[in-house]
Amino acid sequence: MIRLVAGLGNPGTEYAHTRHNIGFMVLDFLAHQAGLAWDKARKWDAATARIGDALLVKPGSYMNRSGHPIHGLAQFYKVPAEQVLVVLDDFSLPLGRLRIRQGGGPGGHNGLESVIVELGTEDVPRLRIGIGPGPATGSSDYVLSNFLEEEKPQVKSAIQRAADAVKCAIDKGVVSAMNTFNKIEEETP
Repeated sequence: MIRLVAGLGNPGTEYAHTRHNIGFMVLDFLAHQAGLAWDKARKWDAATARIGDALLVKPGSYMNRSGHPIHGLAQFYKVPAEQVLVVLDDFSLPLGRLRIRQGGGPGGHNGLESVIVELGTEDVPRLRIGIGPGPATGSSDYVLSNFLEEEKPQVKSAIQRAADAVKCAIDKGVVSAMNTFNKIEEETP
């Protein structure tokens, strides 16, 4: 079962609605749905909230240093890497597509790479959310851009489905979430 859910993003209002912050958006949606308030955990440089037996975490560090606060909290609460679910953006997936995996490499994502390095293993479950195909060059400008107005309904739907996938992973495990949410995405035209 998943005991720690880490959404990846960048701190600050200037990044709040960017493609790179969809991990934060999913956790904010979950917290809002459950009526939870975020606690600022200065010791860990993160915002945290409890949803049942799972800890929601939004690192306060920038994306490429996300692993440090996640590792600190995982160690403190004695959560092994395979019980940490990382929620992040992926520009190699079509907009709104969800892809849950039990492990693997960082796939060029600096935030996920930081988590893998800090936890010392690639066996970290992850929920990737498609933010649309990025350009061949200039991907940093793309991921730090806001969603277009016409993309927002699809993004809202993806955030809601991703929140459901997180709840499924917490309640029933990553394999159940994979079987349910990866399959749904494959059937969507």
